Amino acid sequence: MGFKRLLASMGAGGASVETELFEANVVPGGVVQGEVRVQGGSVDQEIQGITVGLQARVEVEGHDDQEYKQNIDFAKERVGGAFQVRAGAVHTLPFGLEIPWETPITTIEGQDLRGMHIGVTTELQIARAVDSGDLDPVHVHPLPAQQAILDAFLQLGFRFKAADMERGHVRGTRQRLPFYQEIEFRSPAQYRGLNEVELTFVADDREMDVVMEMDKKGGLFSDGHDTYRSFSVALAGFASTDWPAYLHGWLAEVGGRRNWL
Repeated sequence: MGFKRLLASMGAGGASVETELFEANVVPGGVVQGEVRVQGGSVDQEIQGITVGLQARVEVEGHDDQEYKQNIDFAKERVGGAFQVRAGAVHTLPFGLEIPWETPITTIEGQDLRGMHIGVTTELQIARAVDSGDLDPVHVHPLPAQQAILDAFLQLGFRFKAADMERGHVRGTRQRLPFYQEIEFRSPAQYRGLNEVELTFVADDREMDVVMEMDKKGGLFSDGHDTYRSFSVALAGFASTDWPAYLHGWLAEVGGRRNWL
């Protein structure tokens, strides 16, 4: 895996940079290991710095409710300091990039989620300029606590529909990144008044907030109060809960009040 891009082809010595990830499968809170290799060009060259980071492609709501895609960089880290790369020489720098706990899930049980684009980017600062490389994708797998809740939805008969990342903030959560993920599930027939459920995880190193928003079928709710549910789960204590029973109990309680069961 890797990418290569010619940098400053006119007047900057023709240096090139290549970044290789040793393992692209990660989890939130983990570390992606790799190395950056700077290949010297036809002349000696002063490199002012190298930065690696993560980039996500998210949806942004613009004017008149028009949506568009935007690349958002996050979790940037500097790799080494300034150095000189000799003509024709190779300078190699290893790195370990920490994956924020809030990083959205891109892969579930070996299947990439359609629409999820997260990867490692590299920036080379040279001659008072910045040049960026291509995106080297990473596969972010669920934490065990996240996997338990995803499995519970599947056991209840929900089916994965889609996933996306949206710029904005989920109220009442520990969110720090400027965007969040929504994982959408289609509702099974037993919840006859429910169209789908949107699921959001916002984690830190101890707990995660779980936010569920229900998309009702027309005419079944008089207001939106009962369509929103948020609770916290300890990452180390999630296994003590019967998640299919917990989720069904809450859906049954709301559904009984609203007559959609």
